[in-house]
Amino acid sequence: MTQTAMRPEAHDTATTGDGVRGKGLGGNSIGLLGSAVIGVSTVAPVYCLTSTLGSTAGEVGLQMPAVFLAGFLPMLLVAFAYRELNKAVPDCGTSFTWTVKAFGPHVGWMCGWGLVIATVIVLSNLAGVATSYFWLLAGEITGSGAVADLDGNKAVHILTCLALIAGATAISYRGMTTTKGVQYALVGLQLVVLALFVVLALHKARTGAFPGHADFSWSWLNPFAVQSFASFSAGLSLSIFMYWGWDACLTANEETVGSEKTPGRAALIAMVVLVGSYLTTGVAAQLAVGSGTSGPGLANPDTSDNVFAALAGPVMGHALGILLFAAVLASAAASLQTTFIPVARTVLAMSAYQALPASYARVHERFRTPGRATVTAGVATGVFYAVMSLLSEHVLVDTIYALGLMICFYYALTAFACAWYFRRELTRSARDALFKGLFPVLGGLLLTAVFGKTLYDMWNPAYGSGSAVLGVGSVFVIGVGLLLLGLVIMLVMRRRSPAFFRGRVLTAGTPALVVED
Repeated sequence: MTQTAMRPEAHDTATTGDGVRGKGLGGNSIGLLGSAVIGVSTVAPVYCLTSTLGSTAGEVGLQMPAVFLAGFLPMLLVAFAYRELNKAVPDCGTSFTWTVKAFGPHVGWMCGWGLVIATVIVLSNLAGVATSYFWLLAGEITGSGAVADLDGNKAVHILTCLALIAGATAISYRGMTTTKGVQYALVGLQLVVLALFVVLALHKARTGAFPGHADFSWSWLNPFAVQSFASFSAGLSLSIFMYWGWDACLTANEETVGSEKTPGRAALIAMVVLVGSYLTTGVAAQLAVGSGTSGPGLANPDTSDNVFAALAGPVMGHALGILLFAAVLASAAASLQTTFIPVARTVLAMSAYQALPASYARVHERFRTPGRATVTAGVATGVFYAVMSLLSEHVLVDTIYALGLMICFYYALTAFACAWYFRRELTRSARDALFKGLFPVLGGLLLTAVFGKTLYDMWNPAYGSGSAVLGVGSVFVIGVGLLLLGLVIMLVMRRRSPAFFRGRVLTAGTPALVVED
């Protein structure tokens, strides 16, 4: 496929006085609904629920819905920061571009790195989950346990995973129009099946079909009822992970109709849909089966890592249970495909501003997508997953646990960047003080606290898979090691691209204060 190199100094789109550049992406490709769907899809609500409902219940018991709300709070506060920054600087580099303009090139580069490496880890995990559910669904449809067991064959699993990654990469490569069409179907399937699960779970709760069912209490929504801070912190970390990815619609801002306002509105819509889905599903599941550690209870350690696989049949019956398996597969596959959006466009922006090699700024002549960046992300994801799977299942698990560190890192930096970037406007009105200052700072502080607590917990070898390196938890080694790897790459790029790191390409600063009549 032919590609056209869009060099930073040769763009046919305007470069503003503060260095913000167009990058040749296909503009006006998606509207408000399509943008919101991409945000929901990237989070993958059904996948998140099946993998974290049980773990969260195991940490906080019946206060699981309260922890879902607590995790929503910092994400909502950070979403306001994204919205305000996007209005001022609608750039596909999002966190990278905004933190460069607020804090300078070095902090901005590391923020961009945090987003990129977090996305690669998520992509590999999503591909693994999609692969497992592909063979599980195939086994259910054919009625063959041997077919379902193919997922346990490492060679078959890896090859299937690579095929799914290749398919997702190809769809993302072809542009936002193709992406949007696929996502409408996949997200629609997820939400319909999830609603069906909630209705049937409530029916089972009313009839008392399961011995561990629980009676509703408003204390379920009280985070202060959690027995210990350690349990609350662990549950909150899982909850924050469940909301990760809503900002994908912001990275598509240069391709969105009304790029200054639409992506921010879409992000807030996606957040509301997500918290509503999580709360209704969590409450319905607890009413039906409770949070016990035996039988169908959500906290049963034998099933807590994949709740829907255990509850599909008992709650929905065999036929509809297969539909739930299909929804989990659709959720993982949809997220796998849309998660390429933020990583590819962040790499494109970093390259366009000379923070990465210029070759990644190439935009496909026909599809108007960051072709090379998308393909590179796909290859990196496939290699990462294959190597980790062959090296050790424990290492693969620990990289997923380290993900929370990356998420808190770049979200918190973006939140603080908002307050600093708009610092001259904070006294102009009560709205500016709240949405550009107070709310983002509170969100950043909450995520910084989670970052510090997670970093402390990671030091313990018992965190994650339980493995250690020289007495230090392997999750700590992986998480901190990946951040340090980014620091090393940044130092290399500083020698190769001094203009960016000297602030000559993307100008740091604040917007001019405009006094309105």
